[in-house]
Amino acid sequence: MRIALLGTRGVPAAYSGFETAVENLGVRLAARGHDVTVYCRPHMVEGRYTVYRGMRLVYLPTVRSKHLDTFVHSFVSTLHMAVAARPDVACYFIAGNSPFALLSRLLGVPSMLNVDGLDSRRAKWSGLAKTYLRWAERRAPRFATRVITDSRAVQSFYADELGAQTEYIPYGADVPATGSRRQLERFGLQPRDYILFVGRLVPENNAHVLLEAFAGLETGLRLVIVGDAAYADEYQAALKATTDPRVVFTGYVFGDGYGELARNAALFVVPTEVGGTHPVLIEAMAAGNCVVVNDHAPNLETIGDAGVAYRGAGGAGALREVLRDLLDQPEKVESLGRAAAARAAALYSWDAVTDSYERLARTLAGRE
Repeated sequence: MRIALLGTRGVPAAYSGFETAVENLGVRLAARGHDVTVYCRPHMVEGRYTVYRGMRLVYLPTVRSKHLDTFVHSFVSTLHMAVAARPDVACYFIAGNSPFALLSRLLGVPSMLNVDGLDSRRAKWSGLAKTYLRWAERRAPRFATRVITDSRAVQSFYADELGAQTEYIPYGADVPATGSRRQLERFGLQPRDYILFVGRLVPENNAHVLLEAFAGLETGLRLVIVGDAAYADEYQAALKATTDPRVVFTGYVFGDGYGELARNAALFVVPTEVGGTHPVLIEAMAAGNCVVVNDHAPNLETIGDAGVAYRGAGGAGALREVLRDLLDQPEKVESLGRAAAARAAALYSWDAVTDSYERLARTLAGRE
C-alpha cells in the first residue's frame, strides 16, 4: 500500500510525541513493504533527506506562526499528496487537522485521523483558536473516514458526547537501553539521584507545579527538567527564574540520550492535566520508572495499578506529599518500576500499534 503521514512537524522526530509516533509507525510500515511518505516542515526538522529509514520525506513550506504553522502546512501537504503522491490512504494527526482529512476524502483519498486528546482544552490557545479546535474536534467523526483515539477516556467522550464511533489504538513505547553515561556526565548527575520531568514547557504540562512541589522537599536529589517549546518564552523564563541549585534544565534530549536519562531516574513525574495518552508517560513506564501522575483520567487509565497518582486539584502540596512518601519507601519505588515496565511491555508495543494502523489502512483502502 501507499500510505501518507501528515499533520505533524515531520521526521527525524525532534519535538513531541506525535513526531515520535510517525517515525515509529513509518519505519515499521516501510519495513513491511509499504510505500510510506511523510510530510515535513523544513524549519522544524533536522537535515534534508529524500529517504529516511525507509520513508520518503517531502518538505513543503508553511507560515511560521503559532496559529498558522500546522494549518497551512497540512493544507499544502494535502494538495501535494492528492496530486503527486496519490496514496491509498492518508493518516493525519491532531484534531485540528480534521478539515484536511475531509479535503483528502474529497480529493479521492480515504483518511484516518488520530485526534489525540482534546486539544481545545490546552491553556496555550487563545479564545479564537480554542473555538476552532473545539469545532474541529466535534466535526472530526464526520470529516475523516475513520477517527482514532489513543485513550479510552477520549474514546468515551466521542461516544457519550457526540454519539460517534472511533477506533482505539494506543500510543507505543520504545525506550532504547543504553549503558552510556554521557548525558549523566554532561549534566553532573548520578544514577537514581534525580527526579525527572520530560515534556513541552507549556502551562498545561504543569512543570511549574512540580517545581513548587520540589522546592518544599528536603532531599539531596536533583530535579531534571527535559524539554522546551516554541511560542512559550514567557512561561519558560518564569520556570528558569528558580534559584534552587538542585534544578537542572537540559532543553530537548532525544534518542539514546533520552533513554539514558529515563532509565537512570529515581522517579518520573508526569503532572500534565490535559490530552489523551501521553507518550512520555508510556515511555517512562517502558524504561522501568516509578511514575507519578496527575489524576487526569487518561493518565490513570495508562498507569493502572503500576504507578502513583496525586490529586491534581491539590496542586503542588498534593504532589509534594506523594513524592515525600515515595522517597521514604525505596522498596515501593522499585516494585512500582518493575510493574510499570511489565505493563508497558504487555499493552504498549510499537509493533502491536503498527499492526492496528496497518489493519485499519487496509480496510480503508479496500484491501480487506
